[in-house]
Amino acid sequence: MIRVLVVDDEHLVRSGLRLILEAAPDITVVGEAADGAEALVEAHRLRPDVVLLDVRMPGTDGLTAAPEVVAAGPKVVMLTTFDLDEYVHQALRAGAVGFLLKDTPPRELAAAVRTVAAGNAMLAPTVTRRLISSFAERGPARREAARRRLDLLTGREREIVREVARGYANGEIARRLAMSEATVKAHVSRALAKLQLANRVQVAILVHDADLPAP
Repeated sequence: MIRVLVVDDEHLVRSGLRLILEAAPDITVVGEAADGAEALVEAHRLRPDVVLLDVRMPGTDGLTAAPEVVAAGPKVVMLTTFDLDEYVHQALRAGAVGFLLKDTPPRELAAAVRTVAAGNAMLAPTVTRRLISSFAERGPARREAARRRLDLLTGREREIVREVARGYANGEIARRLAMSEATVKAHVSRALAKLQLANRVQVAILVHDADLPAP
């Protein structure tokens, strides 16, 4: 059973998300919180697998709370009303594994929670890729620093992290590069370790920061 903590300052939104998620047989909402400070307390107390964290809340907002909630252990997905919320990009850098719009269809919401709980980042939705591309900071110094970090990778690992940055899952990358999915997974794991990154979203941001020329 996937354990979820829902964090939003609007009671109606929290109730709606609970109803949608608990309609799935493999998901349970173990708690709710109305701001970031309460979310951190509940994350430590309840030990959820996934936290759905609203970006904009009175008091301690989701962006401020995200790094500490991530450090508490759960996978964090930001919730937003806006499909290009510049603050979400900072949360992704802090270790959140993606974000969802509040009007995400019920079936897709449950699928997203399963995806995140399984250890995958929310890179598939077009809106996530658009946000990463739009808000990656690509000044010359950042670009060169990102390229130096990517130089730690082998040629094959660099090829695979490019595909990760395009939003492809391991199975899709395997088909595109004519490799086994297990081999792709191993390359991704090694790349994460070499780059000292926590998840695929951070890999994607680094690749976008590097602004690599087309192969």
